[in-house]
Formats: sequence, C-alpha cells, structure tokens
Amino acid sequence: MNKNAFRQLSYGVYVISTWDKGRATGCTANSAMQITSEPASIAVSINHDNYTNQCIQETGKFAISILGEKSEPGIIGTFGFQSGRDHNKFDGTEHLIKDCMPVVADACAYIVCEVIDKMETSSHTVFLGRVTDADILKEDDAMTYAYYHNVIKGKSPKNAPTYIAEEGAAFETEAKYVCSVCGYVYDGEIPFEELPDSFTCPVCRQPKTAFVKK
Repeated sequence: MNKNAFRQLSYGVYVISTWDKGRATGCTANSAMQITSEPASIAVSINHDNYTNQCIQETGKFAISILGEKSEPGIIGTFGFQSGRDHNKFDGTEHLIKDCMPVVADACAYIVCEVIDKMETSSHTVFLGRVTDADILKEDDAMTYAYYHNVIKGKSPKNAPTYIAEEGAAFETEAKYVCSVCGYVYDGEIPFEELPDSFTCPVCRQPKTAFVKK
C-alpha cells in the first residue's frame, strides 16, 4: 500500500484549542471538516496521546484556528512539537477569547464548537462539534497541508493523522542541516555555518544548536 496516496486528499493546518483547568492549551491538526451546514457541525481528529484530547474530553468544547499562508510558521511548531502537559503553549502567542474559547490571533478565521458526539479509533478521537461561533480574522488564503510541506518545508508531528514514519528517513546525498525536533530542512541561500547563533527553526522555534548535519 502506498500511503503517499493519502496526501492527495485535501487538508488544512489548524490549531485546535480548549481549556486546561483555566489555562489555554491546544495542538496543531490537519484533519478538520464540515459535516453539516444546518445546524452547522464540524469534526476534528485528535490523537489519544495529545494532551488536548484529554482537555476536550473534560471541557466539552474546542476552537479551531484556521492558519493562513501569512500566519507565523512558528505557531505550527509551538503547538505541534511540544506537549501541553509541560508547556504553556499560548505563552508568547497572541490570542483572543471568542465565545469563551482561546483562538490564535494570527489565524485567518476561527470556529468554536460544543462537542455533541465522538468516535474512537485505535489512535485518534474524532470529535463532532456543533458550531456556536465563527468569524474571519483577517484576509488571507487558508494554508493547505501541501503548502506547509512544499513551501514552509515542514514535517508532520508523529501524532498527526497524516504522519508517515518514513517521510524523514531519506535525504539527498548533498549534506543538509535538519532540525532534530520537527524535521525542517534548512535550504536557505546563506550557508548554515554562517547563520548567526540567534537563528531559530522557522517551524518549531528551536535554536541553531538543534540542527544536525545529514
């Protein structure tokens, strides 16, 4: 079976957020879809290992921040490559409160949902939510997962539904510098060795020292 066929499906890039006992938390996701238009309902798929899954189960609500092509790429890394159990992901990320839920300010739109049903798979929970609020935050084209891979050069977090284990295993014979946290491959015009020590990964914001030569 060629799992690359799955990438021909259409995906976006989202931050799914909720509350953790009064603290805002969330994770990146690429699987969200509208199920019905009236009443409006949305389904999202969240890995069992994601702390956000547990928090949605407890609160019964979630918000979807739809990231745009102009959204800061570091948001994806902040919410996708570290756990809300150990990090306050919204610290340093500008956010708004909409319908009592935290949403990323740098998103192009948001949707707030109340959980009305769920389905369990072996690895993920599919939450079905009734939409209680939604709006456009700024004029921007929604980021597709293809854009994230091909333009931003980002990789899938291991808990993502679209993660393919082999995707970071093979590189070109030419030496590359790769972020050991998120798999981002540096291919800028300036040689990596000449980058300032203040350089950080544009996807997960890790320091230059997190890059390894492949």
